[in-house]
Amino acid sequence: MAEKLALLGREPGDIETFSALLQDATLRLADVGFDRKARRLALLINRYRREAGAPSRIRSALRVETVDAVQRAGWPNDPEAVTVILSLAQDGDWLVITCAAGIAIRARIEVIDLVLEDMGDAWGTTRVPQHD
Repeated sequence: MAEKLALLGREPGDIETFSALLQDATLRLADVGFDRKARRLALLINRYRREAGAPSRIRSALRVETVDAVQRAGWPNDPEAVTVILSLAQDGDWLVITCAAGIAIRARIEVIDLVLEDMGDAWGTTRVPQHD
């Protein structure tokens, strides 16, 4: 059985690793929060566990620290809407989380400071992400 992940990312190359781990995670838009005073963007996700022996998901938290500003694109009116994370990338001073259906979150960061942490127990799933 795969262990829970607890990862810290501080280098440009870490973003690619985080992107791979976050791909196909489901995100309820109400589970995105920006604490301006703490300069932290947080997302609660259901992460697809590619590192596990069998198809499974686990509740995880992604924290982005040293955030000066956050922008959203393609955000639907329904806060309960759910999307799928496609990728995480850096574009200059911006960290960009690209999601399905044209939804994106951009965070202007001072330095790369990411934390990905699994929480609770994993559960099996029959819905295995398919990519062309």
